[in-house]
Amino acid sequence: MTPGRPAATVVLAGGHESGHARDLAPLVEREPAVHAAAAPGRDLAAAVRSALAAGDGPVCVVPMTLGRDPKLVADSARALRWLAAGEARGRLALTAPFGAAEHLVGWLRAAASAGPELDPDGAILVTAPAAGPFEDAELFRIARLVRQYGHHRWVEVAFEGGDPDPAEGVERCRLLGARTVTVVPASFGRAVTQAQDDVRVGGPLLRPSAIAGVVAARTATALHLLGHGEDGIAAGLDAEHGHGYAHSHGPGGDHGHGHAHSHKHH
Repeated sequence: MTPGRPAATVVLAGGHESGHARDLAPLVEREPAVHAAAAPGRDLAAAVRSALAAGDGPVCVVPMTLGRDPKLVADSARALRWLAAGEARGRLALTAPFGAAEHLVGWLRAAASAGPELDPDGAILVTAPAAGPFEDAELFRIARLVRQYGHHRWVEVAFEGGDPDPAEGVERCRLLGARTVTVVPASFGRAVTQAQDDVRVGGPLLRPSAIAGVVAARTATALHLLGHGEDGIAAGLDAEHGHGYAHSHGPGGDHGHGHAHSHKHH
């Protein structure tokens, strides 16, 4: 943090992993520095304007993705671009995303191993609200890594409001031979699956104190960069590059995408 710079006011941007910011409300209530949580677009712009008007200090917007929503980052950057070029110049920053895919793998592994003694014949069912085809496909990839580097024989995936749904996911685990199924949410909310004799509902994925700690770390880094004239918005605008269908620029075509800020955040 730059010496003499006041503490930041924080606004959380939420997408499909947080019920479009609904599941972030408890963090707003318990953390004094967190001003509001909103979905990108008009709601986020209004929340940022409110935070700017509430004081003279900097405002940091944290894209609350666990690693499967690059669109949230880009949409947040678009919502902030005009504010940062005008009345909020020098006071507004977009932080690095809350998490990346590799973080989600680690968080899911930790959540899957928490609680009762590990059942060698048990399965993990990772659930999340349905999003788009690429975001949902990414969860299958992440689940495969959780299995590869974890201690569970089966790690399956299901989507709330999608295909397969949690009930189908539980049944698949049983058909594979699992004696027990532990449901772990890959989201900021709780899993909606009902507990049964052979179904344990784990979660939430992260404790509120852990979420607050990551938000504080992302904010501190953003404030440091803001002190050097970097508000993070240009990098955020490029967040969706490489996400979705592959595209070609043609032989000898000009790539045309900026990668100056394409770096991983830890």
